[in-house]
Amino acid sequence: MTTSKPPHTHDVEIEESGHSQTHLSKSHPHVHTEESLRKVVNRLSRIEGHIRGIKAMVQENRPCPDVLVQVAAVRGALDRVARIILDDHLTECIARAARDGSIETEIQELKAALDRFLL
Repeated sequence: MTTSKPPHTHDVEIEESGHSQTHLSKSHPHVHTEESLRKVVNRLSRIEGHIRGIKAMVQENRPCPDVLVQVAAVRGALDRVARIILDDHLTECIARAARDGSIETEIQELKAALDRFLL
């Protein structure tokens, strides 16, 4: 079952010549399925718990290699969440923009987001 959420806007940070500038994108319906939202929120909750565990390891003076292994696990988990979000964006937002004739704007916003994400 697909439940739509109210439309919302995205703030996109665009860097030009070393200066950061905030650009408010056009408002568009940004709808996620309940399943997609649940999947992302559940994964983020697990990551949040994992990070608390790493914090406890540091406070307990656990060996650095053990902590680093856990940090790597969190990185991998965050990368998987980012992939889910990107996939959802491509299948929903980009497809919607193509239908609505605003594909160029949507692609530029995605490029700006990916530039910041891939730093």
